[in-house]
Formats: sequence, structure tokens, C-alpha cells
Amino acid sequence: MSEPLIIDLFVEDRAHEEFLKPLLFRIAAEEQVAVKVRVRSARGGHARAGKELQLFLRLIQKGVEECPDLFVVGIDGNCERFTKKRDQIATATGEAIPAKVIAACPDPHVECWYLADPDSFQQVVGYRPTVGKTKCARDHYKTILANAVRQGGYPPTLGGIEFAAELVTAMDLYRASKNDPSLKAFLGDLRAKLRQAKRRDE
Repeated sequence: MSEPLIIDLFVEDRAHEEFLKPLLFRIAAEEQVAVKVRVRSARGGHARAGKELQLFLRLIQKGVEECPDLFVVGIDGNCERFTKKRDQIATATGEAIPAKVIAACPDPHVECWYLADPDSFQQVVGYRPTVGKTKCARDHYKTILANAVRQGGYPPTLGGIEFAAELVTAMDLYRASKNDPSLKAFLGDLRAKLRQAKRRDE
């Protein structure tokens, strides 16, 4: 592509940002698409990310901001169906840009994506976590992630998100996608939209 594809990232917290940003670059490289990722919102939770996105869309409509090629909106699934979360994001973005929006909805929480491939996690951190059956308790996976880092011999200074880039690099995405359907859905949509953009530029 002649110019990098602009991807604007709206997420609810730092754990989403630290994982999704390197993942976007990895998938783009695999698809041979140059991208530029701009983090627009990464603090304040689900509601804040939604408000920041809606404000940005209004600025685009007024001509104050330029519309990116793609939007990635990352919010936790919180044990709700992926289709429900995707529809919530679609409602927030309105009718103007649905083809540009990719929903990243880890279910139930983003820490599940950090733990989606226990084998590569062990390679990076030195400990193989046991995730078990899905639980909706708010801090369940956050605790598993922090404890796994501690068992690997590291102080979990950021709860484990400090390993995000290394985990994304090492992760077997096929294996991780089999373990986590919400990750599989995100990767499938991301690859499809990158390929569409690449074809348009050819």
C-alpha cells in the first residue's frame, strides 16, 4: 500500500491498549499491510471509551478530525454474547461507518487473551497458567494473570500487562483462537478488513 492504513484504537483501559496495539501490528505485518495505530482512548472504562468514540465521530462529521481507515473498539465482553457487544458498538458508532469498525470484545475480560495460549505464556514468563472454565467474577482472570507472573519469578508490577508485547509476539494465534472464541472472532474480522483495504489499494 502506498500510505499506511490509519487505525484508531478506542479501548477501556491500559490492559487492552498494551495487548491490542502490538497485536494490530503483528496481524498487519502477516497480511503485508503497513499500518499506523493511533490510541484515541485507553482510560476510564467501557463508558468512557464509548463517549470518547462518539465525541470523535462528531468531530469527524464537522470536519475537525479526519476519518481513519479503521476503528478498533476494545471493551470487555463481561459474559455477554459477542453479538450483543458488537451491536452495542455498532449503535455507538451509528450508521455512517459500520464497515470501518472492528469489535475487540474479550470474553469475559481482556486478561483471558493474555492467557489464551498457555504454552507460549510459559515460554515468555516461565510458568504455565491453568485457566479453567469461564468465570464472570470481575477480578478472576486478573488474579490468575498476576499469580502466573509471580510464579514465573517476576514481580507483577503491572499485574502482568507488562508482558503484553512479548506474549503477542510469541503467541500461537491458531491455538489461542481455538481456546478463546472471542479472540478468534476479532482476528477473523481484523484480517478480513485488512485484506479488503489491501485489495482497494491494488
